[in-house]
Amino acid sequence: MSIVTRFAPSPTGFLHIGGARTALFNWLYARHHGGVFRLRIEDTDRQRSTKEAIDAIIDGMKWLGFEWDGEIVYQFSRASRHAEVARELLAAGKAYHCYCSPEELDQMREAARAAGKPVRYDGRWRDRDPKDAPAGVKPVIRIKAPQSGETIVQDKVQGEVKVANDQLDDMILLRSDGTPTYMHAVVVDDHDMGVTQVIRGDDHLTNTFRQLQIYQAAGWAPPSFAHIPLIHGADGAKLSKRHGALGVEAYRDMGYLPEALRNYLLRLGWGHGDDEIIPTEQAIAWFDLDGVGRAPSRFDFAKLDNLNGHYLRQSDDARLAGEVAKRLGAAGDAAVLERVRAGMAGLKARAKTLKELAENAKFYAASRPLALDDKARAQMNADARAILAAARTELSSTASWSAADLEALARTLAATKGIKLGQVAQPLRAALSGATTSPPIFEVMQVLGKDETLGRIDDALNSRG
Repeated sequence: MSIVTRFAPSPTGFLHIGGARTALFNWLYARHHGGVFRLRIEDTDRQRSTKEAIDAIIDGMKWLGFEWDGEIVYQFSRASRHAEVARELLAAGKAYHCYCSPEELDQMREAARAAGKPVRYDGRWRDRDPKDAPAGVKPVIRIKAPQSGETIVQDKVQGEVKVANDQLDDMILLRSDGTPTYMHAVVVDDHDMGVTQVIRGDDHLTNTFRQLQIYQAAGWAPPSFAHIPLIHGADGAKLSKRHGALGVEAYRDMGYLPEALRNYLLRLGWGHGDDEIIPTEQAIAWFDLDGVGRAPSRFDFAKLDNLNGHYLRQSDDARLAGEVAKRLGAAGDAAVLERVRAGMAGLKARAKTLKELAENAKFYAASRPLALDDKARAQMNADARAILAAARTELSSTASWSAADLEALARTLAATKGIKLGQVAQPLRAALSGATTSPPIFEVMQVLGKDETLGRIDDALNSRG
């Protein structure tokens, strides 16, 4: 049997981090088993679904690299099919018309609460003659759910989970206006799309009991289910925005690489021994549901930062230079792009995100005269200026401009003056980067080139302080 998984977000908001992990697990499972991964947009909530959210979900999926198979399925466009199945169940005696008014339903709920009982529909129209229907009331269609026995889920993560059927009620399949409920639409769509494995958060487990009853009533074989624990914050509390419950686009803006985020999300609830660095190709080879744990995982920005730093250091310099140039507003500047690329080795060793990388690379893209920060300006005292002037004289006459030769020149100057190398390097750093920290300064000089280096030194010497 060919494996078919799906990711089915509701476009009432952007693709959040929990949804991204669900998409990842479905995508990996399908790819590992040589199956099919489908994308379905569950846009039946017309009041809350927005095109902006749909576009953000699709964009987030593409950025993360979760390519889907076939066309995107939009649930709302299938409303007539959902209604057709509901009416087929009605004709087969597996569902019935309910004519309860909103007032009756409110009274039913209040009575249940007063009696300390679960709030459920009491089935008053289940076996009632439709001839008793009040005039002018459009009925809903409710499933005729089993009232005894149990509904059992053989879950691939949670194990066997069951609920007594008398704890469930006859849920609505089709509203009085003819529109399907979410619970019903999901089942029809999964069946028609040939979904064989549903992987989703364990907050959907109660939905599964109800959905299995629709499968049973329709005479359809249900898919297998796997309900994965939710993601919590580092403190163990429910994930919130302060913990990292943000849209995927926020992580892109913060400077995380998609491959790093994929790796991090994979390790939130799934494991393969002690392996932490798991490239996507290896994840596809290893991933299966037996590696998913039952305990909630904890989102930790510090771990994500460290992992992203690893992927930054492994990334192609030209790719990173392009990303940095975009962030610096210099995407079309070939000179800046080449300078940042040439200096990337020293830059990426000191950064954990693209945002940090771009911040650290600003001095490569800056126009003269370079603005010095407060610490660099304070460092440029009379002694530092004298050393910088002497260095400028030596640099102007040298023919070689490699980092090694520039360092050798600085060492010779320091020895001649009886000072430490750092006393030469620091004024150079302040003049060339505008700060007191930078990549190795002789590497910076090599990247900037002789003319730019001497020009920046002249600017620093000519400034008033």
